[in-house]
Amino acid sequence: MAGTRVKAWGESALAERFAVFAECLLTGVWIAVASLGVVTYPAAFAAGARHLRRRTAHEGGGWREFVADFRTAMRGGWLAGLAGWAAVAAVWVDVQAARAGIPGGPLVGAVGVVALIGLVVTGLRAAAVWEPGARWRTLLAGAGRRTVLDPAGSFLIVGGLAVVALSAWFAAPLAIAVLGAVAAAAVAVEERYRHR
Repeated sequence: MAGTRVKAWGESALAERFAVFAECLLTGVWIAVASLGVVTYPAAFAAGARHLRRRTAHEGGGWREFVADFRTAMRGGWLAGLAGWAAVAAVWVDVQAARAGIPGGPLVGAVGVVALIGLVVTGLRAAAVWEPGARWRTLLAGAGRRTVLDPAGSFLIVGGLAVVALSAWFAAPLAIAVLGAVAAAAVAVEERYRHR
């Protein structure tokens, strides 16, 4: 079962890194399946990030723990997912205004796209530190501050999102597996920020 494996005595560093990489790809598939509910993507990323934190800490955990975390994260996560889609709709309106030639439209469209990227990074950073019992509003507020105060970490997450976009452009199925790498990047960025 994935995730229940603990580092064997004498296992090489290369084998350990490959195992983490493989776990990221599997977690990406889990995140994609859990995100099929449209507003469930924050809870899916939170459960995926928690699974990857357990994996890198050499703790047990697999699909059952992922599902349990997903259900717990859904309690407030669906509202965060709904708010995310509302932000996407607002940016879509801004971009349509820019295309229509409205005065100031290109500036408004550009600001909207940058704001949406910032919101996505904030959501990923919040999901990366989610624990059962945490309130999404509190997580998102803290993640918003970290997104602004740690631009290097935020840029790394944007790079991960770019990899997903390029993977989807190259071959759509690759983007599904790479979602786990984005969750891992968010976990690593948050860990890096915590140890600064």
